[in-house]
Amino acid sequence: MIKLNVCLVLLAVLAKECSLTNAVKYNTTWASLDSRPLPTWYDDVKIGIFIHWGVFSVPSYGNGSYVAFFWWAWQGEKRKNYIDWMNRNYRPGFTYADFAKDFTAEFYNPDQWADIFKASGAKYVVLTSKHHEGYTMWPSKYSFNWNVMDVGPHRDLLGKFINYSFLSSHLHFVYFNYLLKF
Repeated sequence: MIKLNVCLVLLAVLAKECSLTNAVKYNTTWASLDSRPLPTWYDDVKIGIFIHWGVFSVPSYGNGSYVAFFWWAWQGEKRKNYIDWMNRNYRPGFTYADFAKDFTAEFYNPDQWADIFKASGAKYVVLTSKHHEGYTMWPSKYSFNWNVMDVGPHRDLLGKFINYSFLSSHLHFVYFNYLLKF
């Protein structure tokens, strides 16, 4: 039922925000993409919330963007400080995927979050829903065994958030997922 509600809500928002009868075709150039108009509600808002939360939150090690790109700094670039930190804190052979079981989201309460966001004056929320390492914040048959239902919280974090954000709090929800994949 949650999947159906999420799909219906997304379709309703898309239909409201996009005029399907007057669809404009954009090309894969920056000039074309930059010519797209912003949604009408976006011009009127002053505050939005961006949530970047996922498996990388378990080690929570690094500075700036390297917290979210933990795997890349550790395994891709093989940064010495990341390797040393892992050697000091985790058993030999520990992998990035081993962090996922500890991404439990035990304090996650989307109703409370949305209430806090709305009280802050925010008008939109962006929740990173698929990360650079491919972990999805919703159950996914295409991300087998690397999503919130199969490993970690064992519940649909994105669906619960969208249902409350759209249906109750009247916040705009913006979908975001990383195209860069490791």
